[in-house]
Amino acid sequence: MTYILKPQLHHPKLPTNSLGYTRRDYEGSVSTLCAGCGHDSISAAIIQAVFELEIPPHRIAKLSGIGCSSKTPDYFLGASHGFNTVHGRMPSVLTGANLANRELIYLGVSGDGDSASIGFGQFAHAIRRGVNMTYIVENNGVYGLTKGQFSATSDKGSKSKRGVVNHDSAIDLVSTALQLGATFVARSFSGDKAQLVPLIKAALAHKGAAFIDTLSPCVQFNNHAGSTKSFDYVREHNEAVNRLDVIVGRDPIHVDYAPGETIEVTQHDASVLRLHKLADSYDPTDRVSAIAYLQAAQARGEIVTGLLYLDPEAEDLHDGLGTVEAPLNALSDAELVPGPAALERINAALR
Repeated sequence: MTYILKPQLHHPKLPTNSLGYTRRDYEGSVSTLCAGCGHDSISAAIIQAVFELEIPPHRIAKLSGIGCSSKTPDYFLGASHGFNTVHGRMPSVLTGANLANRELIYLGVSGDGDSASIGFGQFAHAIRRGVNMTYIVENNGVYGLTKGQFSATSDKGSKSKRGVVNHDSAIDLVSTALQLGATFVARSFSGDKAQLVPLIKAALAHKGAAFIDTLSPCVQFNNHAGSTKSFDYVREHNEAVNRLDVIVGRDPIHVDYAPGETIEVTQHDASVLRLHKLADSYDPTDRVSAIAYLQAAQARGEIVTGLLYLDPEAEDLHDGLGTVEAPLNALSDAELVPGPAALERINAALR
């Protein structure tokens, strides 16, 4: 179906954003995934988020690896920059692109196999370095392209479609991202667009490493009784820690808040993330408490979703390296090459 193009004609009165773009302008090719795949819902949420943020498509660079999830960037933002890497290597390619041109908005899309298995080391280093990106894992707990084996995120005790029980402990990418220093950490569900769209909008506006683990049931191999990543299981065990909204362009507001009240956390670009605290004593700016809350919920068999952690004063890789404000790919050879005198000073310092 990849040769089937979407019709170019559309209703002349489709709503537009302030740039004059309709939602259709942020779409891509026709999806070739299974009908009902949660990944397509994530693609729709990305399209909606970018449309509402009013970002020109050419300002976004989307990168992916290998797997069902890594096919999805072809289905959204067809007018954006795109690069499909080899299996598990998306984070390092994204890091290099980000260093070369910091003016683009980077969106990395991966899967549980691509990020939690062959690309686990790549995932870890991109997060700990604070690369300015939105990193979305479309997590279905199964290897869909190779016909249904357990992935590294499959829960211990869960059953495959054929009744095989998984005896290995699962890798929790959310807890891992928190421990590695990600400054924006969230989990959502592909079937909850009301929660997922604001999370993606907030992540795209965040400066630093923003990670969203999105549970996305595989309708072919992992949507049965015994699976802990099926539509029914996630809906029955979903525990949302906050209600989310993103307000762009509002002046910073700092408030103390208690359970049942609302807190607005200011982003670096002056946008504000509104949080409604539903869980007693849950503080999305406390990394240690977030890790403890996740572990406690996991012990109760609950799947925690929502914004789990946010550092309102986050820095990114460029801040750590002290790079210039101008994109490196826009600098001339004279600016990039320091010359033999500078090289000699460096060598002398090492003697």
